[in-house]
Amino acid sequence: MRPDEYENYTTRRDLEYVQALAETLPAEAAMEKAREDRARFLPQGLATERHRLLAAENTAGQVVGYAWVGLEEPRTKTTDTAWLHDISVEEPYRRSGYGRAILSAVEAVAREAGASRLGLNVFGDNASAISLYQTSGYEVTAQQMAKRL
Repeated sequence: MRPDEYENYTTRRDLEYVQALAETLPAEAAMEKAREDRARFLPQGLATERHRLLAAENTAGQVVGYAWVGLEEPRTKTTDTAWLHDISVEEPYRRSGYGRAILSAVEAVAREAGASRLGLNVFGDNASAISLYQTSGYEVTAQQMAKRL
């Protein structure tokens, strides 16, 4: 990912993250969490050690999506598990196989770094991402639930 792509990506990612968090948090708290998480996980942006930010291009050279993978598990810092922080496909390119191709590339990056597992979190209402992960062999390892009262 180039620096200009990084700026576009993180701006859009933060907005999408805030929108997802706003389902369970007040808007201001969601914005604060997004800011805190980026500062914690990407303190040096593109140069953050043990993190890879990828831009995927089609054969015409157009950016079709992005991925962010940490080469260690975020809580334990163990390197046998890499962590998919984010994967996205640009709207016009969705449902064309790019998500699966990007996920496959992320898995290759993780394997090359020595990881034997790739973990991730997915919001429960993101049916298309859940389907992608399930059909790619991912299994639920934890589940969080809530009910609006």
